Amino acid sequence: MDGRIFGLDAQLIFDACVLAINIFLLFILLSYLLFNPVRAVLKKRQDRITETREQANKDKADANALKEEYTKKLANVEKEAESILSEARKKGLSNQERIINEAKAEAAKIVEFAKQEAELEKKKVADEVKQEIIKVATIMANKVVAANIDESKQEELINDTLREIGDSTWLS
Repeated sequence: MDGRIFGLDAQLIFDACVLAINIFLLFILLSYLLFNPVRAVLKKRQDRITETREQANKDKADANALKEEYTKKLANVEKEAESILSEARKKGLSNQERIINEAKAEAAKIVEFAKQEAELEKKKVADEVKQEIIKVATIMANKVVAANIDESKQEELINDTLREIGDSTWLS
């Protein structure tokens, strides 16, 4: 061994360099043939996962927004239902007042009609009483004539009868 540490000769160094170049060329060739397509597949997979994650986050945000909108709408629906009920109550009360007022007006008309009927009935009875008085006076006059009372007696009876009945009855 001639002073060499490892016993390297020129052939061994040359073979080692050729082997290193071959490994380097093989690495480059495999890199283009195997590593790059695998890297591309991995990159596509990573992009797809990232896109799916982003889509999931977006969907989650949309779901949260829809949930909040739904909650607000529920609150508004409750308020709207309460306002509709309140309005219905107000309409019911106004209808109640209107119906009561109409009933009172109708009752007043009925009372007025009854008063008019009573007045007519009162006048009718008064007319019937007058007719009866006239009949009584006629019968009395017939009796006076039948009794052949003298004229002064007849005059006195008629005047007495008229005074009893009253002048206003005959004039109306």
